[in-house]
Amino acid sequence: MPLLHLVVLALVQGITEFLPISSSAHLVLVPALTGWDDQGLIIDVAVHVGTLAAVMVYFRRDIAVMVVGFLRLLIGRWTPGGRLALLVAWATIPAVAAGAALHATMPQGIRSVEVIAWTTILFGIALYAADRLSLQVRKVEHIGWAAALFVGLAQALSLIPGTSRSGITMTAGRLIGMERTEAARLSLLMSIPTILGAGTLTGLDLAEAGDAALTGDAILAAALAFAAALAAIWALMRWLKVAGFGPFVVYRLLLGAGLLWWLYG
Repeated sequence: MPLLHLVVLALVQGITEFLPISSSAHLVLVPALTGWDDQGLIIDVAVHVGTLAAVMVYFRRDIAVMVVGFLRLLIGRWTPGGRLALLVAWATIPAVAAGAALHATMPQGIRSVEVIAWTTILFGIALYAADRLSLQVRKVEHIGWAAALFVGLAQALSLIPGTSRSGITMTAGRLIGMERTEAARLSLLMSIPTILGAGTLTGLDLAEAGDAALTGDAILAAALAFAAALAAIWALMRWLKVAGFGPFVVYRLLLGAGLLWWLYG
C-alpha cells in the first residue's frame, strides 16, 4: 500500500477511534470518497491495535490496578481493582459474542456508506439526548453488574459501522447517570479486550496469508495510529472535564447529511 494511504488511514483511525464519531465508518469512507482501493479488514484492525496500545499507555494506572486485583481474585481476595476487572470483562461479553458471529457469517463486515450515513445521524441524536437529559452522579466504581451489561449490550451495536463503539458506550454510560469523563473512561477501558479480540482474529488471518509486505504495512499503520490516538485520548479527556458532547454531535449530523446528499442528491 502506498505510504500516503497508510499515513491517512492511520491518522484517521488514531484521531477517530476514541472520539464518539465512529472510526470504522471513517475507515470505510476513506476509500469510498477517494477512489483508493479498499484497505481491507487487516489494515483496519492493524490501526485498531495501534490505538489499543495508546489506551493502555494512557490508562496504565487503571490497568495495573485491574491486573493486580485480578491476580488477588485468584487467591480469593476481593478488591476494587478485581471488581473493576470483572466489570470490564462482563461488559465485553456481548460484543465478543456478536463479533464472533459476524466474523463467521460476514468476514469482511458491513461496509455500506448508506448504512454509515443513517447510523451516524441516528446515534448522534441519541448521544445528544443522553448527554442533555441524564444526571452526572456516578463513577465507574459505582456501577453494578446490570449497568455494566447494559453498556456492554450497547457496545455490541458498534459492529454496525457509523454507530461508533466509543459513542454508543458513552451514550449508554450517560443514560445510567455516569459523569462525562467517567463514561469516557469506562468506554476506553472496555475497548481494550474488544480491540484485542478483533486484533487476534485478524492477526491469525494475516499469519495464515504469510504476506510479508502486508505485515510491514500493518506494523507501520499501527505505529502511526498509536501516536495519533494517544494525542486524541488526552484531548478528549481534557475536553470532557469542562464541556459536553455537542461538537461531536454536530459533526456527526453534518457528516451524515453530507453522505446522504452524496448518495441521493
